[in-house]
Amino acid sequence: MSGLILKLSPKERILINGAVIENGDRRSRLAIMTPDANILRLRDAIHPEDAKTPVRRVCYAVQLVLTGDTTTDDAHLPLLRHIEELSQVFVDTDSRKHLDMASDALVQGDHYKCLKALRTLIPREDRLLATRN
Repeated sequence: MSGLILKLSPKERILINGAVIENGDRRSRLAIMTPDANILRLRDAIHPEDAKTPVRRVCYAVQLVLTGDTTTDDAHLPLLRHIEELSQVFVDTDSRKHLDMASDALVQGDHYKCLKALRTLIPREDRLLATRN
């Protein structure tokens, strides 16, 4: 069993099962062996007031699962629906690949990979929204 490997920068903070943990003065590497641990890098966290766009809202919903604020069962179907809605907007091949990765990760229960795949769409969404203004 390999688990999740986190490489942390000095003073980087992570949330593990509701506890905020700060790394020391040196880079470090942690292996999280518990498969159902709720983990979120705080540098990746989206604050509720920043979840104003469709992609950010879906990322925030996945984040709530990672922090343990929403159960996997409660979030599963709504997240699949939201990812499907995003696939109707992001129709280019690369975006579809990331949405497929997010869907597959969600089905496998790997919310961290799901969030990682969805976050790649944020810059694209920003460009789309910038061209509309």
